[in-house]
Amino acid sequence: MTYRQKPSIFQVGKVHDNGPSVIVSGWGLGMCASSCRCHRNPADGQLSLAEDQAGGSLGLRSFTATGSCDCCEAWTSAELSAILRDVAAVEALDAAEPAAG
Repeated sequence: MTYRQKPSIFQVGKVHDNGPSVIVSGWGLGMCASSCRCHRNPADGQLSLAEDQAGGSLGLRSFTATGSCDCCEAWTSAELSAILRDVAAVEALDAAEPAAG
């Protein structure tokens, strides 16, 4: 199995599976690497999301001449759903533990 870099996540959102399409909303994505320049808009330096509802993925728009990049890959809806499951499991653990002291 080969690991490819993914954009960082700074805000957890939701995943809505509507059958033929998957909608991801509320997610905040940051840079995949500190030295990456292909995801910054040349005009204003901002990042833009690239959402594929048919394929169920969320990533960063590439501003390269080809429109694609080789520095990272988008998050799939299955991966985002797994993150939500893990966050819920951690929150359940925190709620079950009494406060120390």
